[in-house]
Amino acid sequence: MGIVWPERYNADNTTVHLSNEVEIHAYPEVVWAWLVRASLWPEWFPTVRGVMIAGGKTDLGPGSKFTWRIFGVTLSSVVEEFTLYERLAWSARFEGVDAYHAWLIERRPGGCRVLTEENQKGWLARLNNLLRPSNVRYHHYLWLEALKFKAEKGYVPGSGTQ
Repeated sequence: MGIVWPERYNADNTTVHLSNEVEIHAYPEVVWAWLVRASLWPEWFPTVRGVMIAGGKTDLGPGSKFTWRIFGVTLSSVVEEFTLYERLAWSARFEGVDAYHAWLIERRPGGCRVLTEENQKGWLARLNNLLRPSNVRYHHYLWLEALKFKAEKGYVPGSGTQ
């Protein structure tokens, strides 16, 4: 089981590839609840700021459009893949960056494995990778560790599944 890359974001069409994974001692449903509640990302992963989901929603869904700030830039994103409790992916664009960020949640005994991968292209993506080659990978690691911490404590408050 792996990431399903749209043609425009497969490895042959991008210049930057990042991959991180973590084992989480929580069920996929709990991890999923934290991951799709994008409105709360800034509270538990402070690298992200100002998440605004179209229509004033709090959770991502199939086709959701959202904007958010990370690394000092505001990205415009669209949820491209949404398979409940298993797969979530979005495209993200900013001047000089065109990226695809995918999450894969794989059920395991006592929890799950979470894999996140991102492919990027564009002049700013290449420059950032050249000047700070470990920066995005390190922040993905931090994002996974924060997700692990939250999920292992339980469901998102107000998710109705506590």
